[in-house]
Amino acid sequence: MTYNPGYFNFKLKKLIPIDEFIEAVLYEPNIGYYTKKIPFGSQGDFVTAPTISNLFSEIITIWVVSVWEKLGKPKTFNFVELGPGDGSFAKVFVNTIKKFPELNESINIYLYEKSELLNNVQKKKLKGSKIKWIRNFDKIKKGPVIFFGNEFFDAIPIKQFLVEKKSLLEKCYSVDPVSGLDEAYQKANVEDVKKIKTYKTLKGLKFIEFPKLGFLELDKIVKKINNLSGGILLIDYGYLNVINRSTLQTVMKNKKMNMNHLFKNLGRADITSLVNFSLLKEYFLKNKLKVKKIVSQKFFLEKMGIIERAKVLEKNMTFKQKDYMSLTLTRLLHKELMGGLFKVIFAFKSKNSSFLGFK
Repeated sequence: MTYNPGYFNFKLKKLIPIDEFIEAVLYEPNIGYYTKKIPFGSQGDFVTAPTISNLFSEIITIWVVSVWEKLGKPKTFNFVELGPGDGSFAKVFVNTIKKFPELNESINIYLYEKSELLNNVQKKKLKGSKIKWIRNFDKIKKGPVIFFGNEFFDAIPIKQFLVEKKSLLEKCYSVDPVSGLDEAYQKANVEDVKKIKTYKTLKGLKFIEFPKLGFLELDKIVKKINNLSGGILLIDYGYLNVINRSTLQTVMKNKKMNMNHLFKNLGRADITSLVNFSLLKEYFLKNKLKVKKIVSQKFFLEKMGIIERAKVLEKNMTFKQKDYMSLTLTRLLHKELMGGLFKVIFAFKSKNSSFLGFK
């Protein structure tokens, strides 16, 4: 017997590890959250930095230009955006890169997207550009590669474990037609236990969040970086210090919802978690990449000159346009908003380590 809230085929009472549950709810073909609706913008469920302001995308593009220069202006250079959303960042990126003819001639631009719906949205917005869409990284065979993900890692489902008497119990959901989602625990997989024990960042915790699927995704990226050189820049909301609790959250119509309401909105609400940047750093170091100092979004954007760029642009703006730009800058930079909540990490393989934005 099966119960289908929103047509999801979950067996009654069966324990489903949280990452598998979230993967189905977000990505199940035709019914998963990211396969049937456009979640971005004021009319969607959440906004991202590229949809808030073109300035953000322009600054990141300038950073990529600076990396290309630091790497010696290679004749073949690859850029991959991970989880490109509605294509807002990519549109600014392509237009800004055109202002640098030598790089524009050398660069291959790829969008890595698993949602067919978002693929179509992106292709419509970026029609006529030199962008290529990919589902894997096999086509990238020559030249350094820079991967960029803004709010990419938080959207990959995580596993959760309770530490009890030195044993790991994996948190699961079971589906009940009356009570909705019930939480339960089962003995953790042996391989998962072995993997978790190798991370110093997770030692001593009573509650562990482990991005198994996220690390599997990064394994492919790190392999490509180690083979070709380059790096990966990730910007996301997350933390550096230990959080001994669940960070799962669900968002709908630009409001955070209680996870208890999730059952009634399967496939209609986004599910994310905070990124453990200390764990992320340890992962990259384990995989032979160097890591720059982890900084806040505020620190990174200000070091890259976003305020100075805004002052140049406002000279030709109306009062209303200036006011709007001021509001967007506040949202991007204020330490109580995205400026402090979002962190920036750059892991790389390169002889040069003096990259902009981190000191």
